[in-house]
Amino acid sequence: MRRLSIRSGLSLATVALLSVGVSAALGAQKPASAGIVADRMTGDITGVHDPAIIKAGDTFYVFSTTRPDDGGQIPIRTSKDLLSWRRAGTVFDAVPDWARGMIPSARGLWAPDISYSGGQYRLYYAVSSFGSNVSAIGLATSPTLDPAAPGKGWTDRGLVVRSTRADDFNAIDPNVFTDADGRSWLTFGSFWTGIKMVRLDPVTGLASAEDKSIYSLIRRPNPDAVEAPFLIARGGYHYLFASYDFCCRGADSSYYTVVGRSKDVTGPYLDYDGKPMSKGYGQIVLHAKLDPTGRWRGPGHIAILADGGRDFIVYHAYDARNKGVPTLRIQALGWTADGWPVAH
Repeated sequence: MRRLSIRSGLSLATVALLSVGVSAALGAQKPASAGIVADRMTGDITGVHDPAIIKAGDTFYVFSTTRPDDGGQIPIRTSKDLLSWRRAGTVFDAVPDWARGMIPSARGLWAPDISYSGGQYRLYYAVSSFGSNVSAIGLATSPTLDPAAPGKGWTDRGLVVRSTRADDFNAIDPNVFTDADGRSWLTFGSFWTGIKMVRLDPVTGLASAEDKSIYSLIRRPNPDAVEAPFLIARGGYHYLFASYDFCCRGADSSYYTVVGRSKDVTGPYLDYDGKPMSKGYGQIVLHAKLDPTGRWRGPGHIAILADGGRDFIVYHAYDARNKGVPTLRIQALGWTADGWPVAH
């Protein structure tokens, strides 16, 4: 079975035609619970952009990009069942002083990434302004996510990596990954020359002093619209997800989600046909043209949640029935027999 792959320059009309056959081919693989999470989600799910998710104890936590009405920096939402969500404060009251000093034009913290390592929760976040690569990624840590637990609260650890006008990359949209050898990596990037990766110190979570290389993973020649990487390992492969095309335009957003895989964490990442993401290819996972309702536009900036033997893909999409508001969406993520992800 041939899966849907796309390279920059392929028209959306072509995507629409191809997606009909792909949807039919994948239909037999959908479980009985297809769509049950996304279709039943309630509560505080609107205004969510660039979600990151983790489970701690019996509670799921989603962190997302700051909006003007959030009353702080990096809003938090919680749920016991992935269905009903409520607001639960923010990580910071204000942009950290070091970040405001480094990037005075920044108005809020973007695109958090949440993980647990070394006995602490690690929250990476981006500082920038729209359309600029004068950017930075910072780190905050906490021993617990439970607001009632001893030691609660976030400690800002400062700068991890930055970019300036002299660089050909943009240091936003962080995602941390630990490989089978215990090495920690940070993937990041938006536009410019695409998705990059650097080594981290696994003890501190900050930039590695041992390996200062900047690895290039994805690049799109035209348009150069690629961002929001997310890296996982499964079945002997590393899977690199990313968002192509344009977000932040409400119901007119053309964002969509692709994936490639590689045996080596540093790449090359290839689609189903063996074509490289370094040249703008990618296997489609989420696309508005694959939504039969036509309601959910620009699905992207994903995170993958593994919970109790189940995988979920978590993302934002713009609601065409509600003024294009970015909304939290969660779907089951299945895997084909030959190891490719399928969103249900």
